[in-house]
Amino acid sequence: MTTAGHTVEKIGGTSMSRLDQLRETLLIGTREGCDLYGRVFVVSAFGGITNLLLEHKKSGEPGVYAAFANAPEGHGWLEKLDRVAVAMRAAHAKVLDHPADLAQADDFVRDRIEGARSFLIDMQRLSSYGHFRLSRQMQIIRELLSGLGEAHSAFTATQLLRRFGVAARFVDLTGWRDERELCLTERLQDGMKGVDLSTEMAIVTGYAQCTEGLMAEFDRGYSEVTFSRLAALTGATEAIIHKEFHLSSADPGLVGADQVRKLGHTNYDVADQLANLGMEAIHPKAAQSLRQAQIPLRVTNAFEPDDPGTLIDEAPADKAAAEIVTGLPVIALELFEPDMVGVKGYDAAILEVLRRHKASIVSKSSNANTITHYLDVSLKIARRIEADLQDAYPTAQVTTRQAAIASVIGRDLRGLNALLRGLRALDEAGIEVIAAQQPSRCVDVQYVIPRDGLNEAIKALHHELCAETQKPMLAVTAA
Repeated sequence: MTTAGHTVEKIGGTSMSRLDQLRETLLIGTREGCDLYGRVFVVSAFGGITNLLLEHKKSGEPGVYAAFANAPEGHGWLEKLDRVAVAMRAAHAKVLDHPADLAQADDFVRDRIEGARSFLIDMQRLSSYGHFRLSRQMQIIRELLSGLGEAHSAFTATQLLRRFGVAARFVDLTGWRDERELCLTERLQDGMKGVDLSTEMAIVTGYAQCTEGLMAEFDRGYSEVTFSRLAALTGATEAIIHKEFHLSSADPGLVGADQVRKLGHTNYDVADQLANLGMEAIHPKAAQSLRQAQIPLRVTNAFEPDDPGTLIDEAPADKAAAEIVTGLPVIALELFEPDMVGVKGYDAAILEVLRRHKASIVSKSSNANTITHYLDVSLKIARRIEADLQDAYPTAQVTTRQAAIASVIGRDLRGLNALLRGLRALDEAGIEVIAAQQPSRCVDVQYVIPRDGLNEAIKALHHELCAETQKPMLAVTAA
């Protein structure tokens, strides 16, 4: 690969569904000649396609993978796969106009869908033999299906750009019909081999097939891992994530677009706190790769290419300030055991149960005889965890209840009296505070509140700690 100072940029699925608009703004816009190049774009599948391939991220409605996993001997997944093909063709028909481009995109979809169909039928056939265990292959099946979405969107984007005179190169990292076993680094190096970024625009699939198995650890966060590792491996001057909205001081749809402000500049510590509360600027593991490579991250609005967005790096704050207010519904899991005082091992035992159930820990508090974890899990999973802990500690009182955490986050909150001012603001808004804490690093304050009070809490905290000291940002688009 030939480079001369370049950026690696990621486009999410919702933005990809507006690919024709991206062509007019981000991808081409007013750029001409060499200004078009020096950029690598890592793309997600068109909006909704991965839900159809796997399962719906929010509702859990089965896609091809879930239908196959739940009834591998049946044929319900075939109908699901046909739905994917229809949705893919509809997605590229919205952005491609030329008959030749449409024909090539249709052929591409047909090849990938029929290939996946044949693969799954073969898996069904093999599973009829007693020596073959389909359960051991399900992760491979999940990865193969997921890669179909990114391959389709990257191929379509490449076709569109070529039609408008851009020297775009389709970089397929999905390992389609590739018998080689490559680690992620080798897969990235192989994909970028021969690419001259000074004269070509690389359009790269967000999914990368590799021996590590990205989905086993990151599941649907894999595209950001591909993006960050590619930026680090190629020595990018900057990594850029393009979203449909600016990273702002709160959800503008909640507190009002005339009240929030674009962050403009923050650091990776703040990004980690946001990820902990489900508001990911970037996946924590992806951020780790960029931090280690000393590559700054920029988060921009994909449809406002002249706006620099928000820069995320290692720089400390110039002055103490609350930067963003957000929150998350949680399950409060409380274990009360009078005999806990002075006895070691309770923490480790609880964490092992949480690990076994793959529970995401948002926050935690403890005293002499009580340990409380605030979890980002479904109530169903929380009940299972509760039952396991009750079996492990029959004399303990183990309870779960729905709650929420509202948090004020900033690079430096020292001297702001944020905890006290937040408590006062919540009290004035009539919101009960179940618990509150400000960790010693002074980058966030957390308030545990009733779940139905989360939105009002965010508005009250933002008004108290952000809006009064910051100029509003008038042009913010909600997520």
